[in-house]
Amino acid sequence: MSQQHLRFALFGNEYQTKKSVAVERTINYLRAHGAELYIDRPYYEFLVRQSDDEVWCSGVFDDYNFDVDFAISLGGDGTFLRAASRVGAKGIPVLGVNMGRLGFLSDVLPLEVEKALDEIFEGQYKLEEHTVIKVEAEGEPIEGNPYALNDIALLKRVDASMITIRCSVNGEYLVTYQADGLIVSTPTGSTAYNLSNGGPIIVPSADILCLTPVAPHSLNIRPIVINDDCVVELEVESRSHNFLAAIDGRSEKLREGTKVIIRRAPFKIKIVKQRSSHYFSTLRDKLMWGADQR
Repeated sequence: MSQQHLRFALFGNEYQTKKSVAVERTINYLRAHGAELYIDRPYYEFLVRQSDDEVWCSGVFDDYNFDVDFAISLGGDGTFLRAASRVGAKGIPVLGVNMGRLGFLSDVLPLEVEKALDEIFEGQYKLEEHTVIKVEAEGEPIEGNPYALNDIALLKRVDASMITIRCSVNGEYLVTYQADGLIVSTPTGSTAYNLSNGGPIIVPSADILCLTPVAPHSLNIRPIVINDDCVVELEVESRSHNFLAAIDGRSEKLREGTKVIIRRAPFKIKIVKQRSSHYFSTLRDKLMWGADQR
C-alpha cells in the first residue's frame, strides 16, 4: 500500500448521544497511516466530552480555516451538507460516512471506513463533481453561506397563509405560483426535499435544475426541469409581508418584495465514492425498490 502523507479535515455531528465506533476506526486508521488529522472545533470538543481517553489529532480548526487533501464527514446527510458548505470553493474532496438514517450523500457504512480510506491512500477511489447553486437577494444581505449543494427553497412562514411567487427564467416570465413555497433543486438535492414534494429523481451528472412547488393551490402546476446555466428570478408576495429562504435547510427571513436570484455557483463539490459504489444500486437500496420481490 502506498504510504502517502495526506492531510484530513474531520467534521461530525456533535449532537450524537455517544461516540460511534466509526469515529475510533477513522482516527485510529489515520494515525496508523501517518496522516495529519485536523478536527472541527465543536466536534473535537464533543469528542473530548464523550471520551475517557485523549482524542488524537494534529490540530483543531475554526470556520473555514483549514487546508487539507480530503474532508471526512461523520454523520448523516445534514452533517455532510454542513461539511460541504465549509469546503465550498476549496476543491477538497469530501468522504461521507453514514451514521444517520437514509444517507444518499453519506453512503459509506461505518464498517466500510477502513476500506474507503484504503482506496484513498491507494488513489483508487472514484470522484464525482456535484453542482452547487447560489442565492442572492437584491437589497438584503444573505447573512450566512449563500451556496447550496441540495436546494434553495422560498417558503411561507409557519403561521402564514400561502405565498405568491412570480418566477422568471433567464428574464422570461414562467409562472406565478400560489403555494406554500418553491424548491430550486440540484440533481444532488433531487432525492431530498424535492422528492418529498413529488419532484423527479435526477442523476447527479445531469446539468439541470428542478423547480418544484410546495403544496401548490392549482393541480395544473407541476415541477419543471431547466438547464443549470439558467438564472432564476423570484419575487414573493405574502400576507405576513415576509418569507423564508431555506438554503440547504438553513433558513433566513426576507422581506416581501425582495427579488431573489438563484444561479449555478462557479464551483462544484467533489464527493469521494468507493469503487464498488453505483448510483442506481444505491437508489434501489435506499428507496427499497423491489423489496417485496426478495
